[in-house]
Amino acid sequence: MSRVPFRIAILLLSIVSLGLLGVPANAQPLYPTPDPDPFYTPPSELEALRPGDVVRSRKIDTAFYVGTEGWQIAFRSTNSLGGPVMGVTTVLMPVGVRNPPLVSYQALINSLGTQCNPSRSLFNGELQDAVGAMLPIGRGWAVSLPDYLGPTSAYGAAKLSGMMTLDSVRAVQKVSELGLSSSPVAIAGYSGGGMATAWAAALQPTYAPELKLAAAVAGGIPADLEEMALSLGFAPHPGFGLAFAAAMGLEREYPNRLPISDQLNPNGLWFREFTHDACRRFLLFHGAFRSAEQMAATKSLMDSPEARAVLRENSLRYFDGVPTVPTYVWQGRFDTLTFFNPVAEVADRYCRAGAPVQFRPYEIAEHMTTAVAGFADAWNYVEARFRGDPVPTSC
Repeated sequence: MSRVPFRIAILLLSIVSLGLLGVPANAQPLYPTPDPDPFYTPPSELEALRPGDVVRSRKIDTAFYVGTEGWQIAFRSTNSLGGPVMGVTTVLMPVGVRNPPLVSYQALINSLGTQCNPSRSLFNGELQDAVGAMLPIGRGWAVSLPDYLGPTSAYGAAKLSGMMTLDSVRAVQKVSELGLSSSPVAIAGYSGGGMATAWAAALQPTYAPELKLAAAVAGGIPADLEEMALSLGFAPHPGFGLAFAAAMGLEREYPNRLPISDQLNPNGLWFREFTHDACRRFLLFHGAFRSAEQMAATKSLMDSPEARAVLRENSLRYFDGVPTVPTYVWQGRFDTLTFFNPVAEVADRYCRAGAPVQFRPYEIAEHMTTAVAGFADAWNYVEARFRGDPVPTSC
């Protein structure tokens, strides 16, 4: 097995953003602590189910989100290796609206712990864009927020997030109590959520061809993980905590192809243990201005073709799939977190393939400012698709 280039894998940035006691002797992938709620436990017969089949569902208390009724749905999905995994999504229904349109909103997760997923973070204060996710409710739409990183919180695994998103929509439409089986569906997200959304749109024609989508809106997309990784070095970085988490998340999803833990020194193994259940704010605070040099056993690793292949497999820039759903993409032209050129290249390729794409650049550098600037037009784009208006393109 080729050795993993720590320089590549450990420095993956956010998909939006001491001591040595207790260091585990085992350098195998470290997974998150399982959620103790039996609702999150997959059934023994999971493999016999089809992607998108409902495993179980329950009604939940959403009093915190005024004017909504809530459900959680466990469903069968597929991981990056083609194996069966169970996913969970949380659905908020607008009270008094029958058969509303449905928006699958891929929220910002950027985390490694199960308590950071929307099914938990909607109610524990960890979800950073909870307010933005509620905007569709104000338009009379239902919102589904999937735990799209899967059961191991595989942060950085972009293909997985796309499949989890599609299967969550399939499952929501199958729960008869919700009455959404024939509702128009849009998918939406920004940054890491934009990556999940864009991957879902590109995968849908082959992974879920029967699924009818009215619109896909995605912004701030990390479209080339390889380029993002190679743009960094071993110097301290304010976003190192998220970079380290992305490396750990990819190792969880590809344990045999990305044995990153083998390349950690004792301090790196300690930091891995310290953060293996952490959410975004914890990762940013405790990882700020740390560096790969502090965590790596060696700086002289040769670049590994296997690691490059995994990064490319999770980079939209190198995926051949083309969406057929009307798609709205926005990106900051000077964004230093998620680069503009790979997204522009993807949009151009979609146009040349005849896809109905509208690409909107913003003359903005700050990553989250672009989210605020773009979402108003994105939601208007979705509403127009729900009305059946002609589809605009920038091609």
